[in-house]
Amino acid sequence: MRAADIADQLSTVLVTEEQIHDKLGELAARVEADYAGKDLLLIGVLKGAVMVMADFSRKLRRDVVIDWMAVSSYGAGTKSSGVVQIRKDLDTDLTGKHVLIVEDIIDSGLTLSWLLENFASRGAASIEILALLRKPEAAKVEIDCRYVGFDIPTDFVVGYGLDYDERFRNLRDVAVLAPHVYS
Repeated sequence: MRAADIADQLSTVLVTEEQIHDKLGELAARVEADYAGKDLLLIGVLKGAVMVMADFSRKLRRDVVIDWMAVSSYGAGTKSSGVVQIRKDLDTDLTGKHVLIVEDIIDSGLTLSWLLENFASRGAASIEILALLRKPEAAKVEIDCRYVGFDIPTDFVVGYGLDYDERFRNLRDVAVLAPHVYS
């Protein structure tokens, strides 16, 4: 789905599909250099990170293991509740693994902060974060994100895996959702 198809539901396009793919290529090159000679486990946070994980992992020119975790702190709203619920746990033992959490967006940072503590308690050798998007002004906790695609404003955004009430994930760009859609 393209932004033009639902223009009446969007305020503005922040990042285009082409910009996303270019940035993921740059980030993949950095990750390859940083993890040369190390086994790398990519962990995607469902459901939002599906698009980022798929496209990012295909840009890597190395073998990686991929696992998924589903957590929620949103429900059907537009603001994080800060209470993390595990909906699907990992299938992989993290002991001694070099973990790269692949995220669609860092908003408040509360969910990621929880994930970092949780993964550290499971014995990961290292844990880093790759986020396509980050909202610096929305941060409630400081998150050290090694690989960031784009810093964006605090507007509610959809597309490229990001949703509002499970809609708009298949939008190819990242766009600001028009307030009339969720008010």
